[in-house]
Amino acid sequence: MHFFQHKEGRLYCEEVPVEDIAYQVGTPFYLYSYRTLVRHFRAFDGAFSKFPHLICYSAKANSNLAVLKTFINLGGGVDVVSGGELFRALRAGADPSKIVYSGVGKREDEINYALQEGILMFNVESYQEFHLINGIASKLDTKAPISLRINPDIDPHTHPYVATGIRQAKFGIYMDQALEWYREAKQLPHLTIKGISCHIGSQLTEVGPFVEALRRVKELALKLAQEGIEIEYIDLGGGLGITYHQEEPPHPREYAQAIIAEGRDLPCTYIFEPGRVIVGNAGILVTRVLYTKEGEKNFVVVDAAMNDLVRPTLYGAYQQIVSVREKEGDEMVADMVGPICESGDFLARDRLMPRFEPGDLVAVMSAGAYGFSMSSNYNSRPRVAEVLVKDGDFYLIRQRESYEDLIRGERIPTFLEG
Repeated sequence: MHFFQHKEGRLYCEEVPVEDIAYQVGTPFYLYSYRTLVRHFRAFDGAFSKFPHLICYSAKANSNLAVLKTFINLGGGVDVVSGGELFRALRAGADPSKIVYSGVGKREDEINYALQEGILMFNVESYQEFHLINGIASKLDTKAPISLRINPDIDPHTHPYVATGIRQAKFGIYMDQALEWYREAKQLPHLTIKGISCHIGSQLTEVGPFVEALRRVKELALKLAQEGIEIEYIDLGGGLGITYHQEEPPHPREYAQAIIAEGRDLPCTYIFEPGRVIVGNAGILVTRVLYTKEGEKNFVVVDAAMNDLVRPTLYGAYQQIVSVREKEGDEMVADMVGPICESGDFLARDRLMPRFEPGDLVAVMSAGAYGFSMSSNYNSRPRVAEVLVKDGDFYLIRQRESYEDLIRGERIPTFLEG
């Protein structure tokens, strides 16, 4: 459940009319509901309340400092995949001992940074990586906490771009290599083996693939125990989906029941890295209609574009289109498009929608995950503002970029000055 609803014909975020925010902040902008963020975090965390666990929110879904701080205040940790995300998590006040560092391409400076900050563990993705981590830890005269991320070769039944646990994916270590590599990692003097990591994909709408992945992780954990390698943490990643259109993903409670039933006989702490399931439906993108074009094909041109929300272009993803002021009367089938000079610049295609007019405000729903965090400055468009609503007040949590921000850090060499 989220707290975006129409009241007397006007769309509200909690107790604040969305059009009031648009009037003061301008468009486009991302809008998040604090109450929804808290509800979703507690729903996921509470589903595992009687099971040893740690929720490490996946920063890549939405890395705004205010969003991170919300979950940190609720006792959550953070899953990061870059030095920049680690910096954000620490700046937001995260406890380093609740930070896990995933990702297939960690740089030496990023590893050094994470070691010096004392993170919980690295989820290691390759043979060369754990040797590099061992070497860096040696220079720092410390031991690096690691788990190996295994690739269980499980089809998660999701978009191929976000299927990370199949054998063809770039992520993780093949199961048939894992035991040998754990043995070698055990012998390295500056590594401490903490656990096993596994993440099979994003926007999953079935529990079965998660359970099968855990089953394979358990098999590996039992083999490691026979080798004298004790596992303290099982990191099952994230990936639980949300409803964008007609999907029927399981509730976190159903997911938790299945994981607990399969995992209760393996005594360790379970780490979960939810992202989309917490923030996805807690945010919307608000945009304004600039023009309409009607003819053989109809277009609604708005001031948000693929640089602001790339999911429809990148994945062919469905995002619900809602009028901020409820409109009665005619509807039309149209494409909702932005100002970018690409035919792939669209927010919706061949969609039945109200007959919008210039100046109308539009809400693109379920945009809280992989919205702003995947945005860019393509076509030299300043990135949009972000706003957080709590009850009857709203807070600007990221200023809209200016034209000066677009060229910050750029230099014209002297030989071009004439």
